[in-house]
Amino acid sequence: MKGRTSAYDVASKAGVSQSTVSRVLNDYPHIKESTRQKVLVAIKELGFTRDEIARSLASKKTRTIGLIVGDITNPFFAESAKVITGKAQDMEYDVILCNTNHKDENLEKYIQTLIGKRVDGIIIASADKDNQKIKELYDQGFPVVLYNSMMNHEKVNYIAVNNYNGAKLAVQHLYQLNHRNIGFIAGPSKYLTTHLRNLGFQDGLKELRINVNRQFVYDKEFSYDEVYQFTKKLLKKPTRPTGIFAASDQMALAVLDAATSENIDVPQELSVIGFDDIDMAKNQFIGLTTITQPKEKMATLVLEKLVSLIEKSDDLESPIQILLEPDLIPRRTTGINRFNNEN
Repeated sequence: MKGRTSAYDVASKAGVSQSTVSRVLNDYPHIKESTRQKVLVAIKELGFTRDEIARSLASKKTRTIGLIVGDITNPFFAESAKVITGKAQDMEYDVILCNTNHKDENLEKYIQTLIGKRVDGIIIASADKDNQKIKELYDQGFPVVLYNSMMNHEKVNYIAVNNYNGAKLAVQHLYQLNHRNIGFIAGPSKYLTTHLRNLGFQDGLKELRINVNRQFVYDKEFSYDEVYQFTKKLLKKPTRPTGIFAASDQMALAVLDAATSENIDVPQELSVIGFDDIDMAKNQFIGLTTITQPKEKMATLVLEKLVSLIEKSDDLESPIQILLEPDLIPRRTTGINRFNNEN
């Protein structure tokens, strides 16, 4: 059986030294173009592929990063992962994608797996604000950047949107449309992202002198089916909300689905607003009013900042903490409330 083609074989065919082959493979400058071309032709003819394991042992870098998301079926995470993996490819980094299904035990298992695979750094989305495993990574100085997430740690690096202000924008929008009975699909407060959206929702109502109706609030784990059932029951009540704010577009779609099943017209009888501005929200048949997150900018930033930590290209004396401001995108799922409000 023919063995694996080596750099020695390439050097022999091209009539150069192995060190010259190495310099061509690593894009070293000051190599004659004619020599470079001879090496590249030999590589192509021999079908040579670099031994990445040996390379990583020599450089102590694998040029691989981990990307941990909470739910890959959520379009926000899927769309973000597409940007991150594409940008990583441009920067000659490979990405290992892990999906936790919002379970802490899965997050900790994937962190251990990625460390075992000697990734150079990790991007983590949907992290519990008190997760000890992530805190340990920061304490050890391992390159980690949180994406669309934050946590309680003095060394935390994150790229996120101002979730608090975004939730207040949603409340103010519904208020301006004459809604006073406002429901909220909040999600669990263990994530700082949803916790801040919850605070923004409550403070937004408080500033407008509206009381929070706890019967109108869903605060469990995000589940399309559970939010759908919760909304159906809510819309059958004698006193029900005329507007609902969902802390994610995916959950807003569950609200719209439930409203349709109860023959409730959106937005004539119920206004719905989401958060994230996933691609589906722009669909002309859905037209979801939402709070937008600049996904491409955020995803690009999180990768660039992680690579800067890995390659130590920036002299960082303080943690990377970037908070971007959201915008309200009004579409067809919100409208003026023409019914009587009770508060």
